[in-house]
Amino acid sequence: MSTITGIHQPHYLPWLRYFEKIARSDAFIVLDNIQFNKNGWQNRNKVKSSSGAVLLTAPVYEKYQQPLNEVRINNTVSWRRKHWLTIEQSYRKAPFFEAYAAFLNETYEREWEYLNALNRHMLEYFVCALGIRTRLYYASELNVPGEATERLVNLVHAVGGDVYYSGAFARDAYLDIEQLEKAGISLALQEWKAPVYTQLHGPFIADLSIIDLLMNCGPKSLSILLGGTHDSA
Repeated sequence: MSTITGIHQPHYLPWLRYFEKIARSDAFIVLDNIQFNKNGWQNRNKVKSSSGAVLLTAPVYEKYQQPLNEVRINNTVSWRRKHWLTIEQSYRKAPFFEAYAAFLNETYEREWEYLNALNRHMLEYFVCALGIRTRLYYASELNVPGEATERLVNLVHAVGGDVYYSGAFARDAYLDIEQLEKAGISLALQEWKAPVYTQLHGPFIADLSIIDLLMNCGPKSLSILLGGTHDSA
């Protein structure tokens, strides 16, 4: 029986595609010790307000080629209150706002020193809230050597995997398919489009944070998430 492994860097308030990857995997590795990407989603994501999509960014202290597990949050900026008020104002009329408001409020009341700690706290809560049972691992705790595809192979083997569930773009961007095959790992590609569901504030907007789905759909969120167009190869 195959063991599917997903791997992805941590995101702030991750979007739906991220959780589809987790839910389709038997084991999921959070790549929490790679280089911080200034223009990526490690410290930002979008929610939907009455004026449309809003980008929420957790401010961080940046250093050149800094690994994620060293990235500190800039708490001299009053970002936590701003993020919580934006979420509260945007979703307080959503059917399931009260089910998740306490966690988010508590999260934003705490002062977080490191970005990884904040993202891990949120990730583990959302996985549980969605009812996903995939086991989570953290690359920083696996101590796996190697670079690029070699490291990926070692990570998959470290959790007993033999199928790598990857974003579709990775095949042409950086994956060495031959190296995977030699290591006995087959490739499954994530070909997925966000499902359409009932939202507040006008026309549907795709690719928002998971909180948009949870606030609007509650217990049905996981089945909606997995109901998106899906075709693995």
